[in-house]
Amino acid sequence: MSQHDCDLLIVGAGILGLAHAWAGAKRGLKVKVFERSHTPLGASIRNFGQALVGGQAPGAMLNLARQARGLWADLGQAAGISLHQQGSLLFARTEAEEALLQAFVDGRGEELGYRTELLRGDALNALYDGRFSHHRAALHGLDDQQLYSREALPQIVDYLAREHGVEFHFSTLVRDVESGSALTSAGRFTARHIVVCSGHDYQTLLADQMARLQPQVCRLQMLRARPSQPLALQHALLTGLSCTHYGAFSDLPEAEAIRAQVRREQPELESLGIHLLISPTPYGDLIIGDSHDYGSDASPFNAESTDRIMLDLAEHTLGMKVEVVERWQGVYGSRGPGPFSVTRAADGVTAVLMHTGLGMSVGLGLGERTIAALLGEGIWPNALAA
Repeated sequence: MSQHDCDLLIVGAGILGLAHAWAGAKRGLKVKVFERSHTPLGASIRNFGQALVGGQAPGAMLNLARQARGLWADLGQAAGISLHQQGSLLFARTEAEEALLQAFVDGRGEELGYRTELLRGDALNALYDGRFSHHRAALHGLDDQQLYSREALPQIVDYLAREHGVEFHFSTLVRDVESGSALTSAGRFTARHIVVCSGHDYQTLLADQMARLQPQVCRLQMLRARPSQPLALQHALLTGLSCTHYGAFSDLPEAEAIRAQVRREQPELESLGIHLLISPTPYGDLIIGDSHDYGSDASPFNAESTDRIMLDLAEHTLGMKVEVVERWQGVYGSRGPGPFSVTRAADGVTAVLMHTGLGMSVGLGLGERTIAALLGEGIWPNALAA
């Protein structure tokens, strides 16, 4: 047998690739991970680090997020990752947004066991010494978690290599995969199972199979900013704008009133796909975003007007000015046949892709279920099933 043989070969060291590597390594498999860049630089490293349960659509995504929550607790402790586990706060700014949150809590939230609470009055005013009392209400997502992706992913890589013997090949391009082997810029490697987690790269590997999914690329404008006043933020923050974006809320009848109000008063929010997210970093500054621009490729050009809209929303939500210290683009695969796809491209070759920006929320669960299916321990994950 070749010295390159392994049980499980993973293409991609984003959160999906690392999730599959961890799931395989825990089962005693010999695992190798290949990543074209010198360190993870894709969607997983550029995002908010929000692992949300409360915003997930009923069905497969909610179940995966609930499973991932427990896995994050295990992985966070094992790898030394700092997790904010105080939950998220989704603020209602308008009467329509408040009505939707109330309808969610009374209906779907109770029926499906979403762990949330609606804060008003004294409970709302008590948050951060009244910092957010200019809002009408806040939905506290009790199961939501948040981490700092830029540090968490390298910590996971280090943990998997050190404690599980996972072998990482960075700065190594995988040029082709077929049953039993992968051709890379460092030579050919053989494996019992190959899992391709290539993010929004739909052309390098399995191009024909991926084209049939008709996916697109989503480009996000992102910011890191320093608040003008001390703010020891411990929660991920969202606003009612997210209710038209996240599946837990977006199909509720009350969401239409929010959309109608946006179209009347700020139609650019819809055309630019803006809904405010704010995540704290360990260093006192805040990650702010985001906008959504869909297409076959990601334009390299950011619009300052889009950043300005997001900053205005953030400053209103926070009740203070912020100073931008960094700008970048997030890019992820989007608009496939569902929120994710698991495609068995050939004997022993599986492609696992996210078609939303929710990989941090569900990726650990998806990796666990896919590896279990590969080894005959469970059924294949299906975005259209629970």
